[in-house]
Amino acid sequence: MARPNCVVVDYGIGNVFSVLRALERLGFSATLCSDHSKILASDRIILPGVGAFARAASELRARGLDEVIRTFVATGKPFLGICVGMQLLLDASEEFGLSKGLGIIPGTVRMISARDNDGSRCRVPLIGWCPVMETYEGAWRDTPFANLRAANTFYFVHSFQANVVDPSNRIGAHSLGTSAVTSAVVRDNVLGVQFHPERSAEAGHQFLDAFMSQTF
Repeated sequence: MARPNCVVVDYGIGNVFSVLRALERLGFSATLCSDHSKILASDRIILPGVGAFARAASELRARGLDEVIRTFVATGKPFLGICVGMQLLLDASEEFGLSKGLGIIPGTVRMISARDNDGSRCRVPLIGWCPVMETYEGAWRDTPFANLRAANTFYFVHSFQANVVDPSNRIGAHSLGTSAVTSAVVRDNVLGVQFHPERSAEAGHQFLDAFMSQTF
């Protein structure tokens, strides 16, 4: 059986080349692309992202890629959003004022407001390695998290988190102070992760391999 091909969406934002290299090391065909027809024809999509939500959303809309992504998602083929690419899946973000997202997973992106045990605010951005926990029993079933052989520890860089309307869409969390911060969201064929799998060593590579290999 032929291995699936993947488009990494090129919209001028994100760690696109590190994602491409990670996929190529795993033996997958991956293309950096902004062409609408090629994106829609691909087997699966990855939307990376770093920086501010508002700029990322604006760049997607300017290229007409917001509608292309919605159309792709409607096909039922697997979609992965990484970091800001995950946050864009929600309705809106409060970063630098309210900005509209893709509206694929109901919810809003808000500043992390975690506190330590002494009541002081935790410092953000959160930068570093964190174990990811399943948020409810069976949340990881039929997702790339299900059969990871490495420890579920991934690399994060973020100050904002996804706050989803439906708790069943929130499948992963990591600890900051006394709070559980959203690590991963899912809805049908759409998966989003706050961490950077392409920078998360063996666990991250196993995650990407599972995303490219699984149907969920």
